[in-house]
Amino acid sequence: MNVDIRQNGRTYISDEVVLAQGGLPKGTGGKALLLLSGGIDSPVAGYLMAKRGLNLEALHFYSYPYTSEKAKEKVLSLAKKLANYVDSIKVHAISFTKVQESIHMNCSPEFMITIMRRIMMRIAEKICKRDGLGAIITGESLGQVASQTMQSIIVTNEVVESLPMFRPCIGMDKEDIVKIAKKIDTFETSIQPYEDCCTVFLPKNPVIKPSATKVQKEESFLNIEDLITDCLAGEEIIEIKKDNLL
Repeated sequence: MNVDIRQNGRTYISDEVVLAQGGLPKGTGGKALLLLSGGIDSPVAGYLMAKRGLNLEALHFYSYPYTSEKAKEKVLSLAKKLANYVDSIKVHAISFTKVQESIHMNCSPEFMITIMRRIMMRIAEKICKRDGLGAIITGESLGQVASQTMQSIIVTNEVVESLPMFRPCIGMDKEDIVKIAKKIDTFETSIQPYEDCCTVFLPKNPVIKPSATKVQKEESFLNIEDLITDCLAGEEIIEIKKDNLL
């Protein structure tokens, strides 16, 4: 039992404390762009940064015809669940098929993931600068996959020129991430068996400790600026509103 006696003469009595989400008020930290895949980690990363007062927009890459329409619908469902915590989310949906085909045809296969991630980050930064977003958010967890080793993260960061990269899941075990995903009701959607673009043209032995010099050499076989321009020309923007369930 709690008794709260105020100076204005009022007294409040309560016998139960109901915890809210915690964190900071919505939007007090500015706005950032979440790289939203169809996996477990990125929705959790978005939720954790929203708790720190960030409004969110999301960037999703898809690879028709290698991935299905269901994969995109899955991501929009995840965005809907996140929108419940931030009122609305603008999703930037971008076809990544030509980029992946170009990397596959022109670069050594073991560098596929690294180069792909670097181009994604370049696109994310361009969208942030164009639309006034202050940071990029990813769901990376250190050492979880080949693109999330310390060396891979350093090489990926290299192409982001002027924005902070927020990785709130970086030191979390998978079990910790799953626990939060279940709490915010994204887990069951995330495990639906619809693959995202990161599963396309996966190499048998991806490099896990890439050097910037070798990656830059591989990228020299691509016309990266033209690929990025094509991606942005086909950008689709989808506004997702909260469903007022919370």
